[in-house]
Amino acid sequence: MKLWVCTTEEFPHKLSETVSGKLIFVMFTICTSMRQRALKPGQSPYRALLETLELTNTKLTLQLINDNNKVRLLLELYRLQGNMTRVKINELKPLKPRFEVPDVLINNPPTEPLSLLSQDENGVVLSLGADSQWLIVSAKPFRLDIMEGREVLLSLNSRGLLAFEHLRIPLLTALANGLKRTSNPFSLLFPFSFSPPQYFSPALSIGLHEDGMWEETFKSHTDNKPNGPSSISLDFSLPGVEHVYGIPEHADSLKLKTTDGGDPYRLFNLDVFQYELFNPMALYGAIPVMLSHSAQRTMGIFWLNAAETWVDISSNTGSSETPQTDVRWISESGIIDVFIMLGPTPTDVFSQYASLTGTQAFPPLSALAYHQCRWNYNDQEDVAAVDQGFDEHDIPYDFIWLDIEHTDGKRYFTWDPHKFPQPKDMLQGLMDKRRKMVTIVDPHIKVDSSYKIHNEIRSKGFYVKNKDGGDYEGWCWPGNSGYPDFTNPEMRAWWASMFAYDQYEGSMENMYTWNDMNEPSVFNGPEVTMHKDALHGNWENRDLHNLYGLYVQMATAEGLIERSGGVERPFVLTRAFFAGSQRYGAVWTGDNTAEWEHLKISIPMCLSLGLVGVSFCGADVGGFFKSPSTELLVRWYQTGAYQPFFRAHAHLDTPRREPWLFGPENTALIREAVRQRYALLPYWYQLFYHAHHSGQPVMRPLWVEYPQDTATFSMDDQFLLGRDLLVHPVTEEGGRGVTAYLPGKGEVWFDVHTFQKHNGAQNLYIPVTISSIPVFQRGGSIIPRKARVRRSSSCMEHDPYTLFVALSPKRFAQGELYIDDGHTFNFDKQKQFIHRRLSFANKALSSRNLAPGSQFITPSWIEKIVILGASKPSKATLKTPDGKENLLEFEFDASMSVLTLRKPGVNAGVDWTVVLQ
Repeated sequence: MKLWVCTTEEFPHKLSETVSGKLIFVMFTICTSMRQRALKPGQSPYRALLETLELTNTKLTLQLINDNNKVRLLLELYRLQGNMTRVKINELKPLKPRFEVPDVLINNPPTEPLSLLSQDENGVVLSLGADSQWLIVSAKPFRLDIMEGREVLLSLNSRGLLAFEHLRIPLLTALANGLKRTSNPFSLLFPFSFSPPQYFSPALSIGLHEDGMWEETFKSHTDNKPNGPSSISLDFSLPGVEHVYGIPEHADSLKLKTTDGGDPYRLFNLDVFQYELFNPMALYGAIPVMLSHSAQRTMGIFWLNAAETWVDISSNTGSSETPQTDVRWISESGIIDVFIMLGPTPTDVFSQYASLTGTQAFPPLSALAYHQCRWNYNDQEDVAAVDQGFDEHDIPYDFIWLDIEHTDGKRYFTWDPHKFPQPKDMLQGLMDKRRKMVTIVDPHIKVDSSYKIHNEIRSKGFYVKNKDGGDYEGWCWPGNSGYPDFTNPEMRAWWASMFAYDQYEGSMENMYTWNDMNEPSVFNGPEVTMHKDALHGNWENRDLHNLYGLYVQMATAEGLIERSGGVERPFVLTRAFFAGSQRYGAVWTGDNTAEWEHLKISIPMCLSLGLVGVSFCGADVGGFFKSPSTELLVRWYQTGAYQPFFRAHAHLDTPRREPWLFGPENTALIREAVRQRYALLPYWYQLFYHAHHSGQPVMRPLWVEYPQDTATFSMDDQFLLGRDLLVHPVTEEGGRGVTAYLPGKGEVWFDVHTFQKHNGAQNLYIPVTISSIPVFQRGGSIIPRKARVRRSSSCMEHDPYTLFVALSPKRFAQGELYIDDGHTFNFDKQKQFIHRRLSFANKALSSRNLAPGSQFITPSWIEKIVILGASKPSKATLKTPDGKENLLEFEFDASMSVLTLRKPGVNAGVDWTVVLQ
């Protein structure tokens, strides 16, 4: 064996001089992100081979060549219905297939024909159809530009950062196979789209292997890469754009920051202990979707890749140039598969993304109510005492939760026989009060030959494998654990079957599921997760890591549906998630801390999730770690009551914090916050119905509804619920006032508590006390509420409605009322629902059917109508379709211009009109 040193220029010659066929080569250990980020903008080595262009009715294909290493790539271009463009880039002839993400897209996106407008030796121009849009493919260097008129909307590879590390045979293997000489020895070793010397020291020591290229070490863990590094990268330029959002999950501001001089945003699902704020570090979930927004246009980029991914953001903001944001995506493996959503409005982008990955699952109405949880309620007696405590203190709740200690030795699908000996009796007690329970079912399975679940998974070969083919095992809550391969559809089907009532002993129809630790969490694994070279069938974990949590929630949701014969809607909470997870339930922001900054960050974290499809999001009320001050706990309840998923949760080591443990004054404050949530459940339910049908976020930034108001573009301390409620929670310790921005020139906003009217397009200072929750209703809206708050949402099912009509000088007032049975799929399968348009115009308030083909009967009726910004009428008359007219009693508060109509008494599901004279 020969040991020698050479410069990079000498290396090809030294390679050819080796006679033993064994080469020792040592280089720096450089992780994928460092290696890729070392590539600087400049001349791209990639060239489009125009002679290979093929155009069919559905797509364009074109080969690209890297002039440095002569590796060819295949480019596919699709024009998709709904104003979207898809770009795929893969190796033309890979050594083996590269991973392409399955099960995330709800179908094969329908295409529209591309037409060739012109072609010469420099490139081609393609028509994208509507609005004078076209796509320019430049040949040398390769570049794509999407145009509208003379305006560049978006460019790909304009900075020359396309890089595609091709799969290859290890050098020693190649030499052993007789590949001892080549005109370009580097093509065997390096996939880079740049000259190798940038990545190496001036002198190369020769060793047994190339450190970091074929094997990487993280502490005591070794990651083998049998076909070398396989990362991909592509840059996007967004002219005219200063604001980009999305790519959750990060504990950061809503507007994404530039990463120049710092770390990139990382997307890699991890169990992060006490995560840091305002940091691009990876957290529990990863959705590779970014939205760009300016006063002229909203667009989106969906990078469909489930491997570890980094996102770099650069901006020239502050310079005299035209604003531009540049974004670079880097993934460790897989292919480039990107969807460019061209908007042009925020609503369009939401619809475009929903057409690709689906909409938010429509939850049972009770899931939108309040949830009580901690790690852990000790036993059945503890559950009964907490349940009774809510009744004694007149605080409604719908779900009580059990964490891992309820199981028999952390064996999921079981109960501790001493602490929970009669789970059905416990569940029946809750059911008698029309309440429900959630139990945790994590995806790490105790390796125990006496445990049925483990034995079945092992016997069926359903565990993830290690690189040597044995069952992959790691350490988690039960101790030594196996990890089911949820990427296997047979495994998912088996897992779903375990939720059947005759399989999950002690379960009942009012018990739902929580999937935690599904990143997956492996306590003794690299970065507390699974080794990247673990095997899911033929694929490495590195290829699909970020999909694991989605598959766990998918299988669990399917299990809850199957156990009811397909009748009941499931409720499943997940910690890890990916694009498409919205189809299966709710997420939360993980193990936060009882600190004011964590309360504040819950707002942009949920807003970011809503922008990329996940509307059902919340944060642990009170903070999971540590103990909140009483003031913080109250403020968190007040904030959480206006976020989509409303659950209190706490760590095992924290003092108990049920709402009545902090004195009667604070109990009253928390009670009032929770009751406000329950009164608004009809509005919440209506918003989720729309999220399910159209993909529009429930909780949304102000710029979504006011896209040209630049003052809203960076706001993340206040938000809208739908279009019509604006919420500015108090998140400062000792806060005595907040300044809320009320958008919309010519708009009016009404304080929902005092009914005071305020003009839009202003910053409004609001003095606050500890009881204040600043919330405003938009003028021109109608919002249904239920005033009779009971012990649970199910107890309020048939209660009457109160309609709050906020008038506006700018527009007629409109709203909706949506009603169904609250828990089954009958709204969809049998069209059993009520959907009505509420309108106030020309002094008449009417209710009209929006769904003539639907059928549903409700005993609920309209109990009261409150009109804000009204003038006093001489009389109010109710008219019904049968021709009857009834005079209504009313009260008028002249000081606040509030008109209250009492007891119209009309059924909520029929046509009616109230005329004011």
